Amino acid sequence: MNFRTILMASVAMASIAAPIAAQADTSSKKIALSNNYAGNSWRQAMLTSWDKVTKDAVSQGVVAAADPFTTAENQATEQAAQIQNMILQGYDAIVVNAASPTALNGAVKEACDAGITVVSFDGIVTEPCAWRIAVDFKEMGRSQVEYLSGKLPDGGNLLEIRGLAGVFVDDEISAGIHEGVKQFPQFKIVGSVHGDWAQDVAQRAVAGVLPSLPEIAAVVTQGGDGYGAAQAFQAANRPTPIIVMGNREDELQWWKQQKDASGYETMSVSIAPGVSTLAFWVAQQILDGKDVKKDLVVPFLRIDQDNLEKNLETTEKGGVANVEYSLEDAQKVIEAAK
Repeated sequence: MNFRTILMASVAMASIAAPIAAQADTSSKKIALSNNYAGNSWRQAMLTSWDKVTKDAVSQGVVAAADPFTTAENQATEQAAQIQNMILQGYDAIVVNAASPTALNGAVKEACDAGITVVSFDGIVTEPCAWRIAVDFKEMGRSQVEYLSGKLPDGGNLLEIRGLAGVFVDDEISAGIHEGVKQFPQFKIVGSVHGDWAQDVAQRAVAGVLPSLPEIAAVVTQGGDGYGAAQAFQAANRPTPIIVMGNREDELQWWKQQKDASGYETMSVSIAPGVSTLAFWVAQQILDGKDVKKDLVVPFLRIDQDNLEKNLETTEKGGVANVEYSLEDAQKVIEAAK
């Protein structure tokens, strides 16, 4: 199933506000969201999507509760304690955006042993008893370098902006970027900073490293850092390179301004924050007795020069280009994986 199919189904469901039909009775079931970080626009959009879709599900009696919880710090130990509290509170399923793929495995196993369904997404866990929903993050990174090879056939120096240190997603996207550089050796990574997927952090990090860097042909990113990088280059009076964007509204607006002014070209790529709603429906379907594969893969959302304006029209101010999943979308993803 492709992204367009998912998007059309989601829009159709939203527009007709049809009742949600679960095939069995999960009306007494309680689902919790365990989130490790909320300090950027992607995480905020992820939580907003969760709130929007799950409130409808609760109001229509599909589940009894769908409560979101976010830790104060991005620490795996704190999130593990959060999951242990959810076990004690009697949740039937826990949906997890994990601070670490391995550090939460003990708490996740405790939840499974207590008969609780655990579905991880975005930041997934490796504990075998849990389900995982992810995009091919390595390909998301590699595809950036492939795109640049078409725009800059002679190559050049790259600045890499990474995400949150120690998080699975950051490691996977970075590994993909480095694979891309091996595939297209005309490029060389001459600098790497952590931007925490946040524009202000990325701007400070890039500003701090720019004085020591040679000419930069392009900036490879992970999302939430493209606009901050552009501001840093401008403040340093450095030529603006091709900066790969991450689907944030401020990035897309800046890109459109540059496109209109000078024909500036780039691309933008990220996982849709609404993947949290897919994880919710997958958890509901497992509670509903459905046979679901442990590993599900969804496409990442890419925006190109020719569909920039169309995506901007549907992206909220300060938000992220997004898709929210319906029950039917989840059922299609589950079926396609069999």
